[in-house]
Amino acid sequence: MSNFSQNIALALQPILKTQIIPFLAYLGLCAAYLQGGFNKLSDFPTAIAEMNHFGLTPAPLFATLVIMLELAASIMILLGFFRWLGALALGGFTLMATFIALQFWELPLGQQRFMAANSFFEHLGLVGGFLLVAWLDLKSKLD
Repeated sequence: MSNFSQNIALALQPILKTQIIPFLAYLGLCAAYLQGGFNKLSDFPTAIAEMNHFGLTPAPLFATLVIMLELAASIMILLGFFRWLGALALGGFTLMATFIALQFWELPLGQQRFMAANSFFEHLGLVGGFLLVAWLDLKSKLD
């Protein structure tokens, strides 16, 4: 480790030894899923309309499953209860939802395609984050 990096690590040691930073990171990673789950739960007709929009039938069943997945997997990650499983569940869900909702390659060139492509690749970044969470959690069980 470089001297500069080591000095930074030493200066931040009190913070790095707490669990607040990982918790805030997990919370940030799960924020959209918590918000989405609670929004769908509080406005179920709109959640059903969203499922219909993407051609998922029966829409009430899919809406219920998405709500349960978003909230349960997020809580698993935040509490560390089978964190790896919650992370893989949200990562897999995000990957599938990204290919369903953000088919940017089917849009004509222009701003809408540009924005959809950006969102598509941002979602792939979330999938990578969830894979990292699962890997780190499983790896910690071997150490």
